[in-house]
Amino acid sequence: QVQLVESGGGSVQAGGSLRLSCAANTRTHPTSCMGWFRQAPGKERERVAIVHTYKGASDYADSVKGRFTILTDIPKSTVYLQMNGLKPEAPATYFCAATGSSGGRCPEAARDYGPWGQGTQVTVSS
Repeated sequence: QVQLVESGGGSVQAGGSLRLSCAANTRTHPTSCMGWFRQAPGKERERVAIVHTYKGASDYADSVKGRFTILTDIPKSTVYLQMNGLKPEAPATYFCAATGSSGGRCPEAARDYGPWGQGTQVTVSS
């Protein structure tokens, strides 16, 4: 089974940027759908951004559109989340996950994804 390892989290001030990385331990093309999700304490895991790695099509949560970008480096089996204009909010753990597509589309719900990485924490202070 593919294993995913996230990195790049940390603490940043509001308005700053971070780039998260998700490396898959595979030399083959990653699964067709990769996604970034986040979860704050006491809240459900929510979708941040997803990408169809073959089509290059991506989709974002409304709350991050225009500020976050999901990027793929297929030869490195790595997916990135470039986060700009970070807003002050409760610390959250960001997870990457993989799954297959259905009908050429990537699912949006976290429950449809797996495997998952261990997560990396992001804290944005005001």
